[in-house]
Amino acid sequence: MPRAATYTGVMPAPPSHLLYLHGFRSSPQSMKAQVVGRWLAEHRPELQFWCPQLPPSPAEAIALALQGVADWPKARMAIIGSSLGGFYASVLAERLGCPAVLLNPAVNPARDLAKHIGEQSTWQTPEQRFYFRAEFIPELEAMKPVSLTRPERYAAVIAKGDEVLDWQEMSARHTGASTLLLEGSDHALSEFAGPLAFVLDFLGLSDAPAARPMPSATIRR
Repeated sequence: MPRAATYTGVMPAPPSHLLYLHGFRSSPQSMKAQVVGRWLAEHRPELQFWCPQLPPSPAEAIALALQGVADWPKARMAIIGSSLGGFYASVLAERLGCPAVLLNPAVNPARDLAKHIGEQSTWQTPEQRFYFRAEFIPELEAMKPVSLTRPERYAAVIAKGDEVLDWQEMSARHTGASTLLLEGSDHALSEFAGPLAFVLDFLGLSDAPAARPMPSATIRR
């Protein structure tokens, strides 16, 4: 499919299809995925929303996402990704030419996840176990985009209070993207109402755009 050559930083029309990618040790039951899904069901029921359970293998996760969106209109789709899902979202956006919103996105997951090799459980259902294997690290290294070819196609929500990832590294990686920089918050973006307004505004889905920065936040466009 051709790349969306006229994309200028906000979608020319709201997406008809939206992919949500959860983070490491997370699931479709994550708070942010559920909030987005409920908002769409209430306000944009015509939009096709998909939040798959991603396999532990990064290569398999990307393959699953690509298979699932193979028939989607690339000019009318968008991606939201959180943490490791934010890294995956940038990988897919570079391949598909669609816009993406990244929530506290992982920048160098091959480095950061090397210390998490072994048996893991999901945050939402601790009894659900999986094994993160050493061979997954080279998969992450192989897929990392050298750079964001069109940063205006991206929006990023970055919390200075992120206790897992370095906010300065996230910010530097996404220079040129529309960015909501939160002075506090946390990795999970526990107070998600404000960031959600920014996300919906960027995607052209909200009837009430977030035109002004939230308290303790800066919007960089």
